[in-house]
Amino acid sequence: MRIKRTILLGAVAALLLAALPAGASASVGVAVGLGEQSYSMFEQPNFQALNIKKARYFIKWNAIDDNYQLAQADTYVAQAKAEGVKVFMTPSTDNLALKRAKLPSVAQYKSKVGALVKRYRAQGVTEWGVWNEANHNSQPTYKSPKRAAQFFKTMYSLNRGGTTVALDVLDQTVVAKYIDTFYRSLSRSWRSRAKIVGIHNYSDVNRKHFTGTANIIKAVRRYNSKTKFWLTETGGLVEFGGSFPCNEKRAASAINYMFTIAKKYDRYVDRLYGYSYFGNDCQERFDAGLVNADGSVRPGYTAFKKGIKTYRR
Repeated sequence: MRIKRTILLGAVAALLLAALPAGASASVGVAVGLGEQSYSMFEQPNFQALNIKKARYFIKWNAIDDNYQLAQADTYVAQAKAEGVKVFMTPSTDNLALKRAKLPSVAQYKSKVGALVKRYRAQGVTEWGVWNEANHNSQPTYKSPKRAAQFFKTMYSLNRGGTTVALDVLDQTVVAKYIDTFYRSLSRSWRSRAKIVGIHNYSDVNRKHFTGTANIIKAVRRYNSKTKFWLTETGGLVEFGGSFPCNEKRAASAINYMFTIAKKYDRYVDRLYGYSYFGNDCQERFDAGLVNADGSVRPGYTAFKKGIKTYRR
């Protein structure tokens, strides 16, 4: 009887362990996802091996008028759902040329982005950003933190009951000034509703310091000490202009440091979205892919897969 009981208890323990979700043994409280624009990512065996359950997708703010953009996003959301992946979606510029995009009015934002929120909430998307990388000059909001604050209030109302990332910023040297103006444009009650802020800390990750991330956290918490942070876009740069010539090993090293930063600020950071899954074989100005265009792995993929072992999904 004692032997049978021991065997039975062992079997129950094994079943309980098998039932634990991915990342249950995580020692870091940050949940890891991936940002990627191509829905073919979800069909890739190497992606599936990561057991990622969160994905970030940005969409043109006025994509409701573009059937092609809608079809791409529809397929992305459907493919993600089929793989058990939750999509976090963020409106972005409709013109990536620096300083060229036209800033929408609040009424235009409410109409166009509101239609997108309604469409994709019906498909299960309840996590929304207000505007992608709002302080970068490829975005029409870069000179108007006040308008970004107005967009936050609008999105909060559109996405009532869902999760809203109030502000999404790149770790540039003057980012604190942008954050100050954003928050000063909000009343105290609205500041309290800005519970999540997104950080794109490419500079910190690839230059291997903490300055930008630390400055953003400090600047935001001056206005709301309870705010949590998502690293909404970050990763190792395989190539970026002349500053970062094509080098896969350097990018893998940066990914290792990305996890170092996330662990350091574990107290404040709830999520990390690496960017991106697919690279473009250094054929464009920007390449931060974990795998090549054909899906074959790079050193960055190996570093990412190893790094997420102690993180939640």
